[in-house]
Amino acid sequence: MVKELTHDPIFLAGKSEVATKEDMQVAQDLLDTLLAHKDSCVGMAANMIGVRKRIIAFLDESGRAPTYTVMLNPEIIKKDGAYDTEEGCLSLLGGPRPCNRYKSIKVKYQTLELQTRIKTYTGWTAQIVQHEVDHCDGVLI
Repeated sequence: MVKELTHDPIFLAGKSEVATKEDMQVAQDLLDTLLAHKDSCVGMAANMIGVRKRIIAFLDESGRAPTYTVMLNPEIIKKDGAYDTEEGCLSLLGGPRPCNRYKSIKVKYQTLELQTRIKTYTGWTAQIVQHEVDHCDGVLI
């Protein structure tokens, strides 16, 4: 179900809790909401729809064809190649803001089947994942 976006910076600055099998509806709602905003957004975290759980959904361009991916409990375990950039966010008013990102990241996460995976992302997809993991950690750009 498509949910309303949260714009409260105090709520968004709170750290998210570990996602469990009881949070699968939140994961689906997050994906539905991202798809509803796909013309203006490439990634979302659960706190953007008012739920403080470590769940992200994003446009994954790392494979042969772009797909939408949902991760539970993502954790960046390695990063390389720092650079400065600017990013915008649907939940924050105003234009793009400066931030620091990494060209390559390694992420440990759980699938919707609660299987643990580790995957390396580079480029644009890596930047999206970093932005969403920051949301889970209560970091606002």
